[in-house]
Amino acid sequence: MKNINKIMGLGIALPILMLMISCSEDFLEVEPKGTTLEENYYSNETEAYSGLVAVYDVIGKQSRGFENMIAFLNSGSDDHYAGGGSSSDGLQFQVFSNYTISESTIGTSYWSDFYQGIFRANTLLTKLPDVDMSDDTKARFTAETKALRAIYYFELVRLFKNIPLITAPLSTDEIYDVTQADPTEVYAQIETDLLEAIPDLPVTLDLTNEAGRLTQGAAKALLGKVYLYQGKNSEAASQLAEVNGTPGSTSPYGYKLLDNFSDLWDVDNIYNSESIIEIAHTDKSNADWGNWGAGDDEGNSLNVMVGPRGYVRTSGSTAPDYAAGWGFNVITQSLYDALEGDPRLDATIEDLQSYVEAGEVELEENYQYTGYFLKKFMPLNSDQSTGGGATELNYKQHTYMMRLADTYLLEAEALGGSGTRAQALLDAVRARVGLPSVPVSMDAILNERRLELAGEGHRWYDLVRTGKAATVLADRGFVAGKHEILPIPLTELENTLLEQNPNY
Repeated sequence: MKNINKIMGLGIALPILMLMISCSEDFLEVEPKGTTLEENYYSNETEAYSGLVAVYDVIGKQSRGFENMIAFLNSGSDDHYAGGGSSSDGLQFQVFSNYTISESTIGTSYWSDFYQGIFRANTLLTKLPDVDMSDDTKARFTAETKALRAIYYFELVRLFKNIPLITAPLSTDEIYDVTQADPTEVYAQIETDLLEAIPDLPVTLDLTNEAGRLTQGAAKALLGKVYLYQGKNSEAASQLAEVNGTPGSTSPYGYKLLDNFSDLWDVDNIYNSESIIEIAHTDKSNADWGNWGAGDDEGNSLNVMVGPRGYVRTSGSTAPDYAAGWGFNVITQSLYDALEGDPRLDATIEDLQSYVEAGEVELEENYQYTGYFLKKFMPLNSDQSTGGGATELNYKQHTYMMRLADTYLLEAEALGGSGTRAQALLDAVRARVGLPSVPVSMDAILNERRLELAGEGHRWYDLVRTGKAATVLADRGFVAGKHEILPIPLTELENTLLEQNPNY
C-alpha cells in the first residue's frame, strides 16, 4: 500500500501518458503536460479525456515494461521456462517458474501497477459528474472508466485473491488502515462495474480516431470471463454467446475469425476482426535505458524479451532476420511435442536449433535453452524502432488481451464442454487452421486453448481454473493450496493491516 501513498501524495496528479493500450494514435498520443493538482483539474472535456488516457495507460502492462503480464504468466506455465541469461536473470520470472516465489521475490508491480489504475479510475469517477461536457460523452467516459477498473480488479483478484476493495479516493491518513475484502465482494464489484458500463459503451468504433477503446462487445466478453471464473457458467455462456454469435460467421459485434491464423501475428494487421481487446504499442516513443519504466516506455517489451540472445545470421543464410533479444520464455519440449503436426506450429514456435545445426545461425544459448522460441512475438530487424529511444525498447507489435478464438473456447467451456453449440465453437477454431472435428469435451477444449493461445499468457490461468495445475506443474514445484495465488509483496505488508496469503 506504500505505492498508494505515493499516488495520494501527488494529489492524484495523473500524469498525461503518451500512449494507451488498444487505441489509435490519435487517441493514444496525448502530449505530456506534466502534472496538475487534482483540485484544479477536470474543469472541461479535454482534461477529463486526459484523465481517461491515464486510466487506460495501465492496461498496457500486458506487454509493456520488463515486468509485463504475458512474460510473467508464461514463465509459470508448463509451456515455457523462464530462460534469460542465467538463473538469476529476471528473478521474478525464475521464482515463479520454479515455484520458489515468496513475498520478497515477487515483482511488486504486479500489485502496485493495477492499484495505480484503480486509483486513477476512482479519482476520475468522482470528478466526471461536475465536468462541463455533454451528457453522452460523460456517460461514455464513465463507462470506460468503470470497465477499466473492472479489468484491473479482475487481474488482482485472480493473481492474489485476498485484496483490498477500494472504490473511492483515499485520504492520506486512511491508506495504512485498508483491509482485505472477501473475494466474492471484489467479484461483485467487477460485475457491477461491467453491467453499468455496457449500456453506455459504443457498439462499434471509428477506427481512424478511436481504435482500441472499449466497446460493448469487449465489456460483455470480459463479463462472460468473469462469470466463468466464479463458476457461474450459465451467465458466462449467455454473455459470451452474444459476443461470439454464430460460430465461424461474423458476430453481431462485427467479430470474425481471421481466415489465416498466421495473419494474427502480422505486425501491421492491427485492430483486425478477431481482436476484442488489443494492446497498442509504438516504435516511435522516447523510451531509453535511462527512463525505461518512467512513463515513456510505450514499446512492446515482450518482443525483445523473447528474442534469441546474440542472434547472428551467417553469410548467405536463409534463416529469418531476427533481431537479437534476451532469451526469456523459451518453449518447452512438451509444448513443441503438443504442437507437432498442428498447422499452428510454424506461426507459434521457431526452431532455431535446426538453423544452428545447419550452420546458418550463430547464437548464445540462453539459460534453460531448448532451441525453441516463441515465434508469435519474436522481433525482426525490419521491425526496429524509428523513434528517438533505444531500439530494443521500442517495438511496435500489438498484443491481444482477448480475441475471438479465446471467447469461442471460453463459451464452449461455460457450456460444460458438451452439446451442439459447444461442438460448433470448438470445430470453428479447428476448422480455421484446417483441422478436422474432434468430439467436444472439457479436456478437448483445454487442449485446444493450449494450442491456439500458446504463449499469449492464458495457460497458467487455465490450469489453475480447471484444477489441473497441481498435477501438470508438479515437476516445477507447484504446491496445491498455495501456488494457485501469489504472495502479496512484502513492501505492501509493512506497516499496514494487510495479511499475507496462506502458506507463504
